[in-house]
Amino acid sequence: MSDLRDDLRTEAEALDAADELGAKRKEFVLDETVYLDGNSLGALPANVPGRLAEVMTHEWGKLRIRSWDESGWWTAPERIGDRIAPLVGAAPGQIVVGDSTSVNVFKALVAAVRIARDPDSPDSTAAPGNPSEGRDEIVVDATTFPTDGYIAESAARLTGCRLVPVAPGDVPGVLGDRTAAVLLNHADYRTGRLHDLPGLTAAIHAAGALAVWDLCHTAGALPVGLDEHGVDLAVGCTYKYLNGGPGAPAYLYVRESLQSRFDSPLPGWNSHAEPFGMRPEFEAADGALRGRVGTPDILSMLALEASLDAWDGVSIDAVRAKSLALTDFFLRCVEAYVPAGRVESLTPAAHAERGSQVALRCEDAGDVMRRLVEQGVVGDFRAPDVLRFGFTPLYVSFGDAERAARVLARTLA
Repeated sequence: MSDLRDDLRTEAEALDAADELGAKRKEFVLDETVYLDGNSLGALPANVPGRLAEVMTHEWGKLRIRSWDESGWWTAPERIGDRIAPLVGAAPGQIVVGDSTSVNVFKALVAAVRIARDPDSPDSTAAPGNPSEGRDEIVVDATTFPTDGYIAESAARLTGCRLVPVAPGDVPGVLGDRTAAVLLNHADYRTGRLHDLPGLTAAIHAAGALAVWDLCHTAGALPVGLDEHGVDLAVGCTYKYLNGGPGAPAYLYVRESLQSRFDSPLPGWNSHAEPFGMRPEFEAADGALRGRVGTPDILSMLALEASLDAWDGVSIDAVRAKSLALTDFFLRCVEAYVPAGRVESLTPAAHAERGSQVALRCEDAGDVMRRLVEQGVVGDFRAPDVLRFGFTPLYVSFGDAERAARVLARTLA
């Protein structure tokens, strides 16, 4: 065993030496801990504290209200959206940042139903003058993160739709001329299984419905290709692989060709065509700005903007290549080190079906994760029996992966 461990440590050192993203690690605030929980909360980029200090002491402390114009606070939601756009394969002008993922799921899903029911829509089955007829079903990922399911159920009640929960792989079989919208997660939050965004989006469109994707567990970890694959609407958080900080604002993507028909269920003064006109009648702004609602959360939004500096010069394809190499290497180390039969990998072996985390089933997973954290290896636990390890390619090393597997083996021995 010691020879095998020496071999894997030597291999880790060689992989780290050749890592084109290796220099990015120094742009984050890290210590001796092996941090494999970036799929829940990304590490702190080193430039963020200084930027926030500047915002508070100068922009808020001295300029005060002038900063809405002079410091660009007012345009932050769309400006930061344009910085996120390349990371999810979107052209500028289609992403607005603000609110939480849950709020954006609600906006996207209700708006998708309204678009699908629009009698002027080319795919609508609604009778002219009677948009309530026709599409009356919302399909939702039955394996989704609970909040998405709660929001989908509420959206269904609000729009008078029937909710159809189904596993992502079974979606094509339930689609039909009554389907209005489909809400899916790009990756399963428990297992890291990557779902077929291009294929499922095409199937949804073939049925005349709209595709809404939740990118929380993929944005910043792998190519998404929103524009390339014709996704209609998408949402995502920014505090995982994008490292925006705890509670950082989420984002909403609205495909350019749908923006003129995007009818938000949460119109606010920030999404008005003349926000300072203070008119009682609502008139939607042009473009993705329709996705705004109220006053932006400036402190967390500007912290997110600063955190995105870590992506300067980074190719998302290089991130994906390292993600797969890291998870492959970690799984090899687990197989080599951990006693046989002690854990079972829930993570797909096929790269096309794998996100950027490894999930291991372990009967005493909660206690095992507690002991791992005590030994300086931080992942997380999902009831009842899943150990999750998230691999953020910008700062996780191959040495981290080898050490985590070694400590896991010692803990389980």
